[in-house]
Amino acid sequence: MSDLSSDPQSGTPSGGQYQVLARKYRPETFADLVGQDAMVRTLKNAFAADRIAQAFIMTGIRGTGKTTTARIIAKGMNCIGEDGNGGPTTEPCGKCEHCQAIMEGRHVDVMEMDAASRTGVNDIREIIDSVAYRAASARYKIYIIDEVHMLSTSAFNALLKTLEEPPAHVKFIFATTEIRKVPVTVLSRCQRFDLRRIEPEVMIGLLQKIAGAENAQITEDALALITRAAEGSARDATSLLDQAISHGAGETTADQVRAMLGLADRGRVLDLIDMILRGDAAAALTELSAQYAEGADPMAVLRDLAEITHWVSVVKITPDAAEDPTISPDERQRGQAMAQALPMRVLTRMWQMLLKALEEVASAPNAMMAAEMAVIRLTHVADLPSPEELLRKLQDTPPPPHPGGPGGPGGGMPVQHAPQGQGQPQAYSMNQGGPQGNPAGHTMSASNPGGQAGGQVVALAPRADAALARYPSFEHVIELIRQNRDVKLLVEVEGGVRLVAYQPGRIEFTPSANAPKDLAARLGSALQNWTGSRWVVSIVPDGTAETISEARDAAANALKEEATAHPLVQAVLHAFPKAKIAKIRTVEELQAEVQAEALPEVEDEWDPFEE
Repeated sequence: MSDLSSDPQSGTPSGGQYQVLARKYRPETFADLVGQDAMVRTLKNAFAADRIAQAFIMTGIRGTGKTTTARIIAKGMNCIGEDGNGGPTTEPCGKCEHCQAIMEGRHVDVMEMDAASRTGVNDIREIIDSVAYRAASARYKIYIIDEVHMLSTSAFNALLKTLEEPPAHVKFIFATTEIRKVPVTVLSRCQRFDLRRIEPEVMIGLLQKIAGAENAQITEDALALITRAAEGSARDATSLLDQAISHGAGETTADQVRAMLGLADRGRVLDLIDMILRGDAAAALTELSAQYAEGADPMAVLRDLAEITHWVSVVKITPDAAEDPTISPDERQRGQAMAQALPMRVLTRMWQMLLKALEEVASAPNAMMAAEMAVIRLTHVADLPSPEELLRKLQDTPPPPHPGGPGGPGGGMPVQHAPQGQGQPQAYSMNQGGPQGNPAGHTMSASNPGGQAGGQVVALAPRADAALARYPSFEHVIELIRQNRDVKLLVEVEGGVRLVAYQPGRIEFTPSANAPKDLAARLGSALQNWTGSRWVVSIVPDGTAETISEARDAAANALKEEATAHPLVQAVLHAFPKAKIAKIRTVEELQAEVQAEALPEVEDEWDPFEE
């Protein structure tokens, strides 16, 4: 900003017209720029070493000083000093004819163009055609193009050659808020400077100086609110300060600034969070209505809720984040207490729900109704137990009497916990509820830890076909059917064959009750087609072996019975009567999944540059 130690002149220029603070205190030298120390240092070194680039590009958010910096550079390049003999400098005198003309925007050799309104190639051609002529009076002819990213592609292409090889007396200075939209071919020809957001401490100091120069009384809390609303933009902060001074009568307070910005009281927002976390929906809705009646925008209230949720989460991870100068001592103390008391799971859940609520409020026909529904949802989930708490509660709940225990049929003993190392508990997945017509809720499925049941292995007879040696067991026959994708035959064999005897080329079995009558003939024919060798498939009586399906179901049923008998599962079934076991995974399966998902170890590769 301009020299704040000088007479402020009550904000009125010589013409008697009021001048807004953002223009009145616009920086005139690099020393006046705040929060851009790295850029100022680089420019000073470049000027001192006479290494002034042909083209500069300034990028950053609105109000950080991009165009202002461009004008300061233009003044520094053309300044001749008060005595008229000075050279390029980072400390322009502000008194010579060139400094005065550039500061007032009337210098014939310093041309400013707004690319937002002049985007075409014809506008750039005017610049290109005038580049060949020397400066009329100044040392350099300087072109300042604001919002350069809005130039058309053809305009950028027309500028490239001149930008790469401009005459010695020509300099280009670009400013943009969208650096990614500027072609790389242009960026590579410019010296780039990234203007940073101004830190809160620096911004508050700047506002205090301006307020002091204007003889304005404004509280520190009000300045903190303005700084937070400006989001790092000096121009926004100065404009808000100008508005706040006009809004306040006498000393401007935080409440007046809050009303001016349409913000909710942060203390009351913290109160609202406390009510939500207690699950007190009635009190939360009453507080929301009271804030709305006092002028707070429902969207602003939800934004404040989200902002405080984010801040408390950051404080929980990084306690130093609480030392933010824009945060009042009371708010800091309450935020630190929340960070210690609330688990991260609750904070992240509230953050996600608030993001969804903000979308709903933005699109809802009535913003207040949408905000109230969001608060009701937040209070509803606030008192839901966490998975750890639910598990702990179930573990502390005594299991119901077992069907075989006292009070149940059979009069057996109640289920006891398995000793450590014996019968390791499996991983259970349970669901509750279900579609209408299915009061039990869900079906039940289980993994097969034991594998498929197979038939006996018979030693290969010396005279057997050598091609059949690849099928030493009945499991190999099942795998052969599976490889040939005969699903119908596979289902019939697994469910209809009670294996009596097997050797390669010969199968004897007793069909189950649901086996097709032609199963033996079709199985023999299929095996002969697939192997090229003759198979004898015979039906014999009195086979009592389990079919593959029966063996598989028996293993699953045994695993399900073991799971159901576990005390923790008994407690869950007692707490949720409609729940049923949906899936069972063994410890071995879980370990296999972990190993499958683990990243493989990569051996170090030889790097020839290391030697």
